[in-house]
Amino acid sequence: MGRFVFIVVSVIILILGGIFFYKYYFVFGQGVKAGELNYFVQKGYVFKTYEGKVIQSGYKGKVAGTIQSNEFQFSVSNERVAQQLMTASGKLVELHYKEYLGAIPWRGYSPFIVDSIISIKDPSRQDLP
Repeated sequence: MGRFVFIVVSVIILILGGIFFYKYYFVFGQGVKAGELNYFVQKGYVFKTYEGKVIQSGYKGKVAGTIQSNEFQFSVSNERVAQQLMTASGKLVELHYKEYLGAIPWRGYSPFIVDSIISIKDPSRQDLP
């Protein structure tokens, strides 16, 4: 009887571990978002995480003839990427991200995790030929 209980408990632990991995560590999708970096902060009581928001403008609004902006909220777990974004507020950025099915506290509040920066451009500078 003891061996049966051990096997059942082991199977349950393996199944729960698989579900946890799938929900929080399986990369569901990845892509690139571009827009103006609205803010980027480090926050948290126990786990200090980096959180940011990119404003993407020019999307068609629900009412004909209007323009509505779209916000992309994200987290960053890489310290090097976070330090680059700390100095880029108000600039146009292109960010590569990975999308997970759920957020975990030590990785950030968002299921979208930015893992690299493709480009950072200053919108006030005009590159002249």
